[in-house]
Amino acid sequence: MTDIHSPLINLDPEAQALLFTDARTANTFTDEPVTDEQLQAIYELAKYPPTAANTQPLRIVYVHPGEARTRLTAHMSEGNRAKTGSAPMVAVLAADTDFHEFIPQVFPIRPQMRDDLAGNPEAREGMARFNAALQIGYFLLAVRAAGLAAGPMAGFDAAGIDREFFADSTWKTLLVVNIGRPGENAWFPRLPRLDYTDVVRHA
Repeated sequence: MTDIHSPLINLDPEAQALLFTDARTANTFTDEPVTDEQLQAIYELAKYPPTAANTQPLRIVYVHPGEARTRLTAHMSEGNRAKTGSAPMVAVLAADTDFHEFIPQVFPIRPQMRDDLAGNPEAREGMARFNAALQIGYFLLAVRAAGLAAGPMAGFDAAGIDREFFADSTWKTLLVVNIGRPGENAWFPRLPRLDYTDVVRHA
């Protein structure tokens, strides 16, 4: 493991391209399976970047081909059904509104936060969604770092997926991501990005 006191370095251009500048949303995939080892490797990378009070509310369901995948695709928008049905692996990313139950474990410097949040479901909902959204960004980068392509999608019936997969839990669906090796014609043309001067101000 890297010493936290070691000098920080720039990633080489190839790594930057893999994670950012050349990375694209994949729309087709090969038939090559995604292994359980690869799925765990994705999480082992995605779990490290920061969340508020180290709360880590992101939850992941890997939906394999078969009966569970059929149940999932029924809740996808029409334009997303075929590629979700055929992808080697699909991840449903959710926020756990009962994340506070883990606070004594993940934030031992202030274990009383669990009790503080227990009676405030509105605050938990906001914290869960915000921090899980942060973790979704980390997850997508981790997929790329693991040598795979990601196809994130927001076109689905979230309430339907919640009923289908999370009826007996406090997990709430945020995003569906297809995962695998990119297939033929996987990429749409790159759309424009805003310039630095369009989005950055100095105060």
